[in-house]
Amino acid sequence: MSHNRKIMNTIDFQKQFQPYQVFSLQDIKKFFPDFSYRQIDRWEKKGYLIKIKQGFYTLSDQNISQSFSFLVANRIYHPSYVSLEKALKYYGLIPEEVFQITSISTKKTAEFDTSVGNFGYRHISPKLFWGYQLVKTSNSKFLIAEPEKAILDYLYQNPRLNTVDDFEGMRINEDSFAEYIDIKKFQRYLDAFNNKALTKRVNTFLNTIKND
Repeated sequence: MSHNRKIMNTIDFQKQFQPYQVFSLQDIKKFFPDFSYRQIDRWEKKGYLIKIKQGFYTLSDQNISQSFSFLVANRIYHPSYVSLEKALKYYGLIPEEVFQITSISTKKTAEFDTSVGNFGYRHISPKLFWGYQLVKTSNSKFLIAEPEKAILDYLYQNPRLNTVDDFEGMRINEDSFAEYIDIKKFQRYLDAFNNKALTKRVNTFLNTIKND
């Protein structure tokens, strides 16, 4: 009898959290107040759950897709949105494959090497924490920088990039740049940074893109 109840509890748990994809200990306790931490450990050892990092889990049959990885990035270090190299690759703005999910956060810079991927976070002032959008897929949703903000985040976080050679080395795809970048929005976003050094570097970057 107790064995049947245990199986049913497992099924109920999977039904409850399948739509969440990523869930925390707090999420579990909200729906199952009597659920013990020992039970979480047992289910992890039996392969029902995968611990992503301390306090965050997914079901063992979860498909580790790009959208899932972006959702994980959002959830395990909040607030954050995917940006920098990974967002540039997402929009086809750079050719290189990017293996780390890179994000912007108002929290301190951090990095987590987890069971479902490597996640890096770069700090930004709360006043610059904007310019991201919610993307919904068939089975997930995540926050990612708008293409204009992804470029500006990248240049802001990499001040060593300041010459024509540096910007040519980024290998920006001109077709993707023309498709995704709204120059007027880009300029508005740049103005909102209110950073003279960044503005100077961005102007060099834009001239480099135009002349390539």
